[in-house]
Amino acid sequence: MIELDKVSKAFGAQAALREVTLTVPRGEVFGIIGRSGAGKSTLVRLLNGLERPDAGAVLIDAVDVTQLAPAGLRGLRRRVGMIFQNFGLLSSRTVLDNVALPLRIAGTDRAGIAARVAQLLGRVGLEDHADKYPAQLSGGQKQRVGIARALATGPDILLCDEATSALDPETTRSILALLADLNRDLGLTIVLITHEMDVVRQVCDRVAVLHAGRVVETGSVADIFLGPQASETRALLATHADGVDRLPFAGRTVRLLLLGEAASSPLLTRVARDTGVDMTILDGHVGRLKDVPFGELTLGLLGGDQEAALAALAHHGTVIA
Repeated sequence: MIELDKVSKAFGAQAALREVTLTVPRGEVFGIIGRSGAGKSTLVRLLNGLERPDAGAVLIDAVDVTQLAPAGLRGLRRRVGMIFQNFGLLSSRTVLDNVALPLRIAGTDRAGIAARVAQLLGRVGLEDHADKYPAQLSGGQKQRVGIARALATGPDILLCDEATSALDPETTRSILALLADLNRDLGLTIVLITHEMDVVRQVCDRVAVLHAGRVVETGSVADIFLGPQASETRALLATHADGVDRLPFAGRTVRLLLLGEAASSPLLTRVARDTGVDMTILDGHVGRLKDVPFGELTLGLLGGDQEAALAALAHHGTVIA
């Protein structure tokens, strides 16, 4: 649905994006992650036509955004909703008025606005807050208003620019759950800009890693989390696949990556019993990649038939010696 083909953008002598090529299929939650200054916000402004690239093409449903006239850009922005880190609400307007604003700009009649706003506030769980002002809301409620407003014109695409960065962890989880529901129920294509790996882990299907304006790695969330290739990705994950030999352990150390049912099975106990190898977990993390269980463990091995143990582990996951 979205394609960037060798897109570059500079502000004066500062290059923000350098020959970025990406493809986002329809209906996917696609994460774009990187440190501050990596070019993430510039990229999202290219997608809704707020900026034009110096080179390359930005295509939405095979239409080059960079070639659109003002009327075409207005039509595009009705198809592309946007939510922001700082919510972007009008403090002097009620929740109802904030959500209704895009509909009024689009010329929707009063009855249509009332029906649509009621539907959207129910969708985001704010049906009892229509007459409140932003100052009366929590951060999570403000972001829900922002999401409802972004959905007002029935977009196909939702752009989220650091949409959870100003929220506490519990509220972040609730907002990500709402986005996942919208993706599933409405078929929205969501592009999620963030510097938080945990956000990507919870909700994204695929992810691209930006560094100094370049895409250094892209792939499924499982591939990126469990087998990062680029040094920038490993730094963002705060893992060092090549550092297990520096852990304080006298025996052999390996890294084990598990995905799906294997992550919650008694695999280590079974392999240790069958091969006579004593295993200890030196480091690790278990959780979910979107809806799929995963485990990333650094194991210490002593005694027994270690080659047989590694072969058994490799049958259920990926072993990095």
